[in-house]
Amino acid sequence: MNALISIIIPVKNGANYLEEALACIERQGMNVEVIVVDDGSEDATGALAEKHGCTVLRHERSCGPVAAKNTGLHAARGSYILFHDHDDRLRENALQTLYEALAEDESIAAVEAKVQDFFSPELTDAQRKEMALKAEPYFGLFTGAVLMRKAIFDRIGDFPATLQAGERIDWEYKMKQHGLKIRKLNFVSAERRVHTANFGRTRREQEFRDYAAILRARLGPKRS
Repeated sequence: MNALISIIIPVKNGANYLEEALACIERQGMNVEVIVVDDGSEDATGALAEKHGCTVLRHERSCGPVAAKNTGLHAARGSYILFHDHDDRLRENALQTLYEALAEDESIAAVEAKVQDFFSPELTDAQRKEMALKAEPYFGLFTGAVLMRKAIFDRIGDFPATLQAGERIDWEYKMKQHGLKIRKLNFVSAERRVHTANFGRTRREQEFRDYAAILRARLGPKRS
């Protein structure tokens, strides 16, 4: 049996898509614990996760997905961490492929696969025309695509509490600072659902502000 993998799902009001995401995880057939961080939901998110045997951690008020990731990290018991969005889907055998690549090479701290966009079925033709969907698989998405050793957070620390988005850039920067290696794997591990309420769509301005703050923090020491 593989070592325990902690799959952390930060979610607010995600009952509409969560069950499909959990079903995909269950079909992986791996040794996992699924930690759903219910970030102030007002729907049945928490109850749905409990029905599927997940560990549910609740924020009484919404703190944002970055804080939710930290909450999940502090509770995780696994040696490996995978962050997963509640509206995305893991492809068959994806977790095993990620795990085997990481477990067999102690010199790397994380592995990263590709993601494929797909339109959520409820979208109208008009909505699909308005939304950008990448036709080809791509690197660069954190959740569902990156499996990492939990021990790396002992070196790089939590995600910054000041961020609401942009944690992927901060994480990569700290990994490079500490000389921790990430290996890219040329396969698709996850499918990213494109719909009207994607976080990147509804919080785009916040993402830009966070990216700018991260860039300033990186340039600051060099300027001084």
